Amino acid sequence: MPVLHQWDYLFTFGTIFAALDAYNIGANDVANSFATSVASRSLTLRQACIAAAFCEFAGAVLVGARVASTIKNGIISLDVFQNNAGVQMLAFTVALTTSASWLMVATWQSWPVSTTYSIVSAVAGVGVALAGKDAVTWGWNNGKGLSTIFAGFIIAPAIAGGFAAAVFLLTKYLVLVRDNSTRAGLIVSPVYFFGVAAILTMSIVYKGAPSLKLNELPPSETAAAIVGSAAVVAVLSVIFWLPFVYSKVVKKDRTVRWYHFFAGPLLWSRPAPPDADTLASDAAVPNYRIAIQDFDTYENAVSSPITPREANAVDTETDQIDPHSIEGPWILPSNLWIILRYKVLQALIHGTTVDVLKLQAGESRAEAARLNKMHTHVTQYDNSTEHLYSFLQVMTACTASFSHGANDVANAIGAYAVIYDVWSTGKVVGKDTIIHVWLLAFGGAMIVVGLATYGYNIMRVIGNRLTLHSPSRGFSMELGSAITVILASNYGLPVSTTMCIVGATLGVALCNGDWRTFNWRGLGWIFLGWVLTVPIVGVTAGCLMGIILNAPHF
Repeated sequence: MPVLHQWDYLFTFGTIFAALDAYNIGANDVANSFATSVASRSLTLRQACIAAAFCEFAGAVLVGARVASTIKNGIISLDVFQNNAGVQMLAFTVALTTSASWLMVATWQSWPVSTTYSIVSAVAGVGVALAGKDAVTWGWNNGKGLSTIFAGFIIAPAIAGGFAAAVFLLTKYLVLVRDNSTRAGLIVSPVYFFGVAAILTMSIVYKGAPSLKLNELPPSETAAAIVGSAAVVAVLSVIFWLPFVYSKVVKKDRTVRWYHFFAGPLLWSRPAPPDADTLASDAAVPNYRIAIQDFDTYENAVSSPITPREANAVDTETDQIDPHSIEGPWILPSNLWIILRYKVLQALIHGTTVDVLKLQAGESRAEAARLNKMHTHVTQYDNSTEHLYSFLQVMTACTASFSHGANDVANAIGAYAVIYDVWSTGKVVGKDTIIHVWLLAFGGAMIVVGLATYGYNIMRVIGNRLTLHSPSRGFSMELGSAITVILASNYGLPVSTTMCIVGATLGVALCNGDWRTFNWRGLGWIFLGWVLTVPIVGVTAGCLMGIILNAPHF
């Protein structure tokens, strides 16, 4: 039972804004994990939302506890609360309120910002309001102080860019530029499956939830678990994945469907259709090289906007055949079903049906032309070979999403864990407070809702807006970013996934050997958002905390 009943309203505010903060993390940050997959056409937006629902939630619940502890205990000294539980509860409520509000404004304005820096700046701001500048741990503090976190401002993008560039260069020279690149890709792909599976397994083993005690395994068992899990994935890719993609990209069997994947070795002997190796067989492999053509189409579309008269015109023919029209009073059961099934439901799933690729094409003719010119400098590789990497890209996107859930759930739940513990115990929270699994699950669920309903608003300004995406490039970007985030999460360092994926995108773009393949103007706006987040959130949180603490009262 809660002890501090007099602060029930603070707990209520904390719960609301923790949910809003996690929601905006999903809407603003999860786009970083899946924007490359959607931009390269490896996944549709709806498929990305479904994948994120599993990966973000699993990452938050299984491996999110340690980073949340850094956010909660490493930014300001606990001595500033002077053993006053109510003030501690108020401080973290103010921090969450300020962070969530800024993220909501930034997401609404389609501005990708760092959700990590937002909550860190808010906590630092309330610390200064409580006890001046000495309240904040500005130094290194064994990797948990503010210096460590803000060092990631440069270090995280650089490391992610380095990892992503290394992966792409290996892919480029081992596969993409080969005479028979498809054959080379089929040979090398199981090795990639092994590597990605090993990275994901390491994140689970080294950062497993305390109840699993995976990080207490002996070194020999840990190594066996990592290598064994990766080997199993690699073997399964040989048994099921290789014959499946061989049928599509080599045999050009356009009759193969997704469920044939489970047929595995039987696909080797499956006869190709009579029209294989003809124009009709092009349907077997999606076209990943149509981005530039699309930009020409969208340029024409945005240069001829619909007039208000055209927008308000009534299509009588469409109205007559509308199967979901409401007749009679809306309260009738049949009309209520239509409203729930076709109106309310459509509104709820709208965020998963938006054409992100069209939004990425630019909002004006000049912008579309500029992006089109940038894309013409990007080297295009064999379409069938790119198709091989669409599968790997989905796997790396899920890995990036998993690591994002592990790292960024702390941004909302770290502060909320303090609010809940103070409210439920009536005591100032110490450094050894346990973050309950249900709190991580709550944060993970809200992250997923944020992506599914509003994530498209951030995806529209990244992806192809920064550089032309393809499955091989997106795979390298996501894997480089995921490695960086997982390493940081393993050491309890809350890095920004936004910075990691942008750094990875830049690293891969520069591998073209032409600086014109990257949208430097877009990078400037994103970087400005990172910089402005710190003073805006920090000062606002500090002022709000100071006003509340010193406000007149009866």
